[in-house]
Amino acid sequence: MSLNPVIPADDAVREGVGLPVVFGNRYFVDKNGNGGDGSRMDAPLTDIEVAYAAVVSSNDDTIVLSTNSGHSLTEMLDVSNSRVHFVGDPWKRRYGSRTRITLGVTVAATDLGVMQNTGVGNTFSGIKFDSSNDVAESLYGVVEAGEYAMYDSCEFFKSTDLDVTGAAELAQNGDSAFFRNCTFGSNANAIVGAIVRPCVMLTAGLVSGKVSRDTTFEDCEFWRWAGNAANSFVWATGAADVQRKLEFKNCLFNATKESTGTPDVALGGAAALTAGEVLLTGTTAENGCTALANQTGFFSALATYAAGGGSGIQAT
Repeated sequence: MSLNPVIPADDAVREGVGLPVVFGNRYFVDKNGNGGDGSRMDAPLTDIEVAYAAVVSSNDDTIVLSTNSGHSLTEMLDVSNSRVHFVGDPWKRRYGSRTRITLGVTVAATDLGVMQNTGVGNTFSGIKFDSSNDVAESLYGVVEAGEYAMYDSCEFFKSTDLDVTGAAELAQNGDSAFFRNCTFGSNANAIVGAIVRPCVMLTAGLVSGKVSRDTTFEDCEFWRWAGNAANSFVWATGAADVQRKLEFKNCLFNATKESTGTPDVALGGAAALTAGEVLLTGTTAENGCTALANQTGFFSALATYAAGGGSGIQAT
């Protein structure tokens, strides 16, 4: 049994490896486990869906996922309960987590991604979200449309729809979401054609009434094997896709050297932002982006220099 033995159920906070300080129930899940009731590490449930069905909304329950195998789903995990905590790989990897939640090819139009979160105060730690679904509606790895969600050391990967405009690893419509030490996209799968197929798509209303508000990406990386100048890392489909603030703090946008096209912009949009702004603080684009951004409402806090003019903070 290799169900994260370095995370004792009662000493995890002291050990500093992952479980949040909560007072709810804990459910252990190992896909290759013995089919227990999930209450102990040596008696885990075998399915994440069963564990999620057992949690009580707003009870600060925790689902501990093993690093022993991928946790495969047959349909999108619809996380609508609140204050539920999903804990995976304790080693805080930015990418390459040994805890994976995967979704293969399905047929349901409701399977928008591996997971959709609409709850309040849910947290996700040390998990790779991995979608290979190619059903027409399944354009995303994860759909974030909750409030105050926290993603720590997670990876977002979608290996399909590499030639489909509007597909993305993450559809971000969450209110006050926080992403830390995460990776979005891939340097191993080439984007095909003159399309906008970003790592992060901002598209208000994908989930009714939901829009990106006051969201922060901190110490995150965005990877892309670009095939055309139209390719981008982050894209807003409309003028009101960002409300209030969206900040990228100490982030890196990396286009692999194997790219056959140089993206015009790292972050772009179909229209000038009218309801919010995007802030780039300590953030840079590497290996080929003509510009950081292309629309009104995007601001970079990187110093700019001009002969005789000194330095300052300006719009991109």
